Parts: sequence; structure tokens; C-alpha cells
Amino acid sequence: MSIRWMVRASRIWLALAFGAAASPAFAAAEAARADAALPPVLVHKSSTCGCCGLWVEHMRRAGFRVEVRDDEDLYAIKQRLGVPYGKGSCHTAEVGGYFVEGHVPADDVRRLLREKPEAKGLVLPGMPAGSPGMEMPDGRVQPYVVEQVARDGSTTAFARHERAAGDRAAGD
Repeated sequence: MSIRWMVRASRIWLALAFGAAASPAFAAAEAARADAALPPVLVHKSSTCGCCGLWVEHMRRAGFRVEVRDDEDLYAIKQRLGVPYGKGSCHTAEVGGYFVEGHVPADDVRRLLREKPEAKGLVLPGMPAGSPGMEMPDGRVQPYVVEQVARDGSTTAFARHERAAGDRAAGD
């Protein structure tokens, strides 16, 4: 157990024991501490892409600090980071030594950062309806699979999603 985890657990236990967890100020302070531990996200996108901006907002609402760079040569960035051919999407992010390609939910990025697998990153090829930034007005979600990219470029399923991005993914 890390000291950081033990300190946080003791704060939560004390708050629950004395009823402070119901306090909005306590909840906000705990969220700020957790968010400060998240590494910054650098997003490379085309200047004309609207759905990329929506994904950036999804990440910010999830507590990530996001810097956006409008780049017209996204292919060179994807190639430099090792995004496998055919697994691309409209934007590429860098976070905590990994790449995140496409409309990957923030919960999956958090899981990647928590588990720290030996991998290059995560990909969500295409732009599935209902993924973050690709929400449908009627709430419809096209089932999709976020894949983990191994150091050798092979991919395996990381998370399966059949509901809206705010819902828990099946298997998590």
C-alpha cells in the first residue's frame, strides 16, 4: 500500500465516521486532490474537427487538464507514437507516457493510468455513435471495443461498451 492511498483512505474513513462526506466542500476537495494526481493530456486534432472538441470537454469534465494543439499532419503524429495502421480516428492524445487514439472514454484512460500496463496506448478506431464526443440526440450507442496496443503493435480488447459513456462498461 502506498502512503498516498493510506492517507486518502484515512481521510475518507474520518469523513464517513463524522458525517463530513455529505459536505459539498469535502467532496470538492477530495475530487481536486484526485484530479491533481492525473497527468496532463495533450490532444492533437484538426482545427476543423467539432467532435474532437466535444471529446476534450468530456476529458475536462472527468478532471483531466487538457492542452489542445491543432495539427494538420496528424498522420505524422500517429506514426511517431505508434498508432497501428487502420486503428486511427480523428484525434490523438498523449497522456502519462501512452497514446489515446479516438473517442476513448475517460474511465478507460483512468484505468490505463491506474494499471500501467506494458503497452503503447489505447485505440478506438473510427467514430462509434454514442462514444464520448459522438453522443446521439436519442441516446443510442453503437457497441464498441476500446483496444490496448501492445509494444509490438498487436491489439487486444481493453473495454467493451454497449451503453452511454457515463455508464459502466460491461466487464469493468
